[in-house]
Amino acid sequence: MGNIVLFMHVSLDGFAAGTKGEMNWIHVDDEIFDFGAERITQTNTALYGRVTFQMMEGYWPTAADKPNASKHDKEHSAWYKVARKVVLSTTLDESAFTNTTVIGKDYVAAIQKLKQETSGEILLFGSPTAAHSLLAENLIDECWLFVNPVLLGEGIPVFKDIKQKLQLKLQKTHVFTSGVVCLCHEVQH
Repeated sequence: MGNIVLFMHVSLDGFAAGTKGEMNWIHVDDEIFDFGAERITQTNTALYGRVTFQMMEGYWPTAADKPNASKHDKEHSAWYKVARKVVLSTTLDESAFTNTTVIGKDYVAAIQKLKQETSGEILLFGSPTAAHSLLAENLIDECWLFVNPVLLGEGIPVFKDIKQKLQLKLQKTHVFTSGVVCLCHEVQH
């Protein structure tokens, strides 16, 4: 049975993005890319909300083909092309995308079925609105939060609409030279 792992950057005050969805405050560098890539290559299933998926789909399929493509662009683009992509959306048409399943209104049953059919991890990349929905239904099993040393004051929160208290157990931490800290917690179901 697959576990859903929330994989998200967060400000120190708990926001996944600014008030207009801006993410220009997120620190990424080769050290963080390499750390994330090690985890990402252990799975072949990615889960996205519609907005994040459209952003990813606009970049990753051709990122490796660009003249100045970085090592990370080449590696992640190759992974993205073969990964099974699952998108929470009531508006996207899955026939328009390769290797993509779109889950609409009955997402709880569909996610439970996805977890049963998947061995290994299902990485939920960013996608704060999707994370809100899945956390509210207690469908997320682990949280990998990359805490950036910045205070936004307001924005789109990582955690919202939690219906009941969720106990988390810290599994590991990793401090990057940039000051970003990765906190890995297991959700205690």
